[in-house]
Amino acid sequence: MSRKVKMIEPRVCAVKPRIGRAPGEKARDRERERTQHWRKWYHSAEWKVLRMLVLIRDRFTCQMCGKVDGNTSRLIGDHKEPHHGDRAMFFNEDNVWCICKPCHDGDKQRMERGALLSR
Repeated sequence: MSRKVKMIEPRVCAVKPRIGRAPGEKARDRERERTQHWRKWYHSAEWKVLRMLVLIRDRFTCQMCGKVDGNTSRLIGDHKEPHHGDRAMFFNEDNVWCICKPCHDGDKQRMERGALLSR
């Protein structure tokens, strides 16, 4: 005599991940790509080479907090001074420094917002 095995319903529901992009961030990124012509420069081979030169120059060390990280995906080639679409300033090695993602997304953003508010 064969019996069918019944599936047991899970008692815990699936939970959405709490990390990742903020709601609406993808749409915001798409809009920025569409309206700001210089955003495509971040995808160029020229930028990728410059970024790596800066990471090597700065010895894979965040220039804000001093943290060393060999995982380049967690390091940002960040512009010290905003380039405002100026190609020469965008690709100027002296205007780019290595900072870690937490510093870029936190401290640096607060500093930039504060500078905008104090104008």
